[in-house]
Amino acid sequence: MGAPGIRAVACASTGDTSAALAAYAAAAGVPTMVFLPAGKISNAQLSQPVSNGSIVLSLDTDFDGCMQIVKEVTADQTIYLANSMNPLRIEGQKTISIEICQQLNWDLPDWLVIPGGNLGNVSALAAGLDLLKVSGITRKSPRILLAQSANANPMYLSYKDHYKFRSVAAQTTLASAIQIGNPVSYPRAVRALQAYGGVVDQASEQELSDAAAQADRHGLFNDPHTGVALAAMLKQVANGTITRDQSVVVISTAHGLKFQEFKSGYHAGTLPGVQGKYRNQIIRLPADASSVKTALDKVLV
Repeated sequence: MGAPGIRAVACASTGDTSAALAAYAAAAGVPTMVFLPAGKISNAQLSQPVSNGSIVLSLDTDFDGCMQIVKEVTADQTIYLANSMNPLRIEGQKTISIEICQQLNWDLPDWLVIPGGNLGNVSALAAGLDLLKVSGITRKSPRILLAQSANANPMYLSYKDHYKFRSVAAQTTLASAIQIGNPVSYPRAVRALQAYGGVVDQASEQELSDAAAQADRHGLFNDPHTGVALAAMLKQVANGTITRDQSVVVISTAHGLKFQEFKSGYHAGTLPGVQGKYRNQIIRLPADASSVKTALDKVLV
């Protein structure tokens, strides 16, 4: 099964990395184990590695705690650590830049916006852009906007302090996949941002929730992490850093169906600390046409 002496592959995850690793490894017949923070990921995310046959370890800690433990468990290198601190993760993920370029008729936008937690994604994004330039496919260098939750914002704080890094104790955020206070790919991410005119911004729980819901009104179905990216983009448009004549691609890192509690809670008004500006409440009525017509007269103008 791959390299001699490798018994399995493993990752620490807040949900999405474990789902991808479990799926690809199952297809390849490679044993996997995933280290997840107990009670901090959605049921939909948890069900994916379980269904794909991974050894699922639910630990009484947060992502940073899971990351520390998986590094210790894989230290003898008989289990390959598939998080972004190792190169294979970055090599696979950098294709996102090539796919964006291809879908834009071999051009690139002025801005790329991406949410960041462990920061492998922004590192991979830049690696893909490097490859496009080296290959001569494009000479354009889009700027990168990295978005973080205000409750888990070590890169934002570092950016504001001229890239002086300090880890933080990540607080609970609706954007659970980026609830990370000590990102392992920080050095790579700094190089990526410096190479591509990087800007870092953050979004509150209110801002990320409203931004996701606002974009949903255009036929999307955004997860909370994409909400963080959208909120950061709107803030940079408002302050003039991103101008209205520039093209922007916002990278969506998961589908809203993985976060049904977030989606339904927003519209039901049950998300803690969030007053939904774009709530769409369900109208409960008796089963008769007269009541329906009266209600419709009130909402249709």
